[in-house]
Amino acid sequence: MFGSSRITGREVLVGVAGAAILVTAAAAVARYRRTTREMTSTSATLRNELLRTPSLQPDVMEILTDDGATLHVQAYGPQGGEPIVLSHGWACSCEYWYPQVNALAGEYRVITYDQRGHGRSTAGSLAFSPGVLGDDLSAVLKATVPNASVNGHKKAVIVGHSMGGMSVMAWAGRHPDQVNRYASAVLLASTACDRLIADTTVLPLPNRFPRVPVPVGRALLSSPVPLVSSPATTRALQYAAMSPNASRDEVQFCEKIVRDCDPRIRGNWGAALSGLDIHEALENLSVPTTVLVGSGDRLTPPVHSRRLARMLDEAGNLERLVVLPGVGHMSSVENIDEFDREIVHLRNL
Repeated sequence: MFGSSRITGREVLVGVAGAAILVTAAAAVARYRRTTREMTSTSATLRNELLRTPSLQPDVMEILTDDGATLHVQAYGPQGGEPIVLSHGWACSCEYWYPQVNALAGEYRVITYDQRGHGRSTAGSLAFSPGVLGDDLSAVLKATVPNASVNGHKKAVIVGHSMGGMSVMAWAGRHPDQVNRYASAVLLASTACDRLIADTTVLPLPNRFPRVPVPVGRALLSSPVPLVSSPATTRALQYAAMSPNASRDEVQFCEKIVRDCDPRIRGNWGAALSGLDIHEALENLSVPTTVLVGSGDRLTPPVHSRRLARMLDEAGNLERLVVLPGVGHMSSVENIDEFDREIVHLRNL
């Protein structure tokens, strides 16, 4: 397993400076034991099958925003199925959600979209900000969950991973009237509402520097340096975003998605999120909300999720806090089974 060797601070800086801690978004896959009717059984399939391009053909939609951006949307599964809307993280794309599409789209309407500037979505003219992420999610929900206010069970479970979770929180902050209209429940996975730089543990710094200095963190987040395919980059990406137990196929799946992101887009979004503080938006998440994190997450360590869970609990909207042992930042891929079970749990509330 190529993630088991010791990683030096220099190797991590070489790989992560190019990635700009960008691996807050890439994806990783694990083991499957599916027994419920809502999930694809893997008893007769290879463990990596859920990483493949879905055999289902998506319905494709292009949403034009007020500032001229085009948001690329893909919807899989039965048109009358209960909707699950998936919002990916930094430097990723719709492809990040292939494991969930493959596992869930036979039963549900699984909706994915490329965040602004990512994948096939264009950047538009607005400056990048959390508010823009929230407005984009609002546009996606209006276009894909149009009957939510009429038929309650057609409301969506909205799932956000990393920057996607920030999108969900920003949406609730800017559009509180839409939360109960469009959402039946929310899953905030491997994400944070503030202190992104202050609480990261991605770099193995000396004891006298227990946290990444803020100026260094901002420089890494905003770096537009292209990611060059190399063993050092692969090791650094796995160290930062995934667990040591992630398989070669899982790491390669994530690495390809992250490397495909335009470095300028990655850097501009990193700069926009470096001073993130949207904690007040949690008061508006007035539907059952699960917070999920891997115990080995270095990019958004469990301290973030515990803080989110505490604030949601105080507001009376916490469904539960789920900590996946030994899982890194890419929780939706490193432990697909448990991640999907939580989606189905929320869908069945």
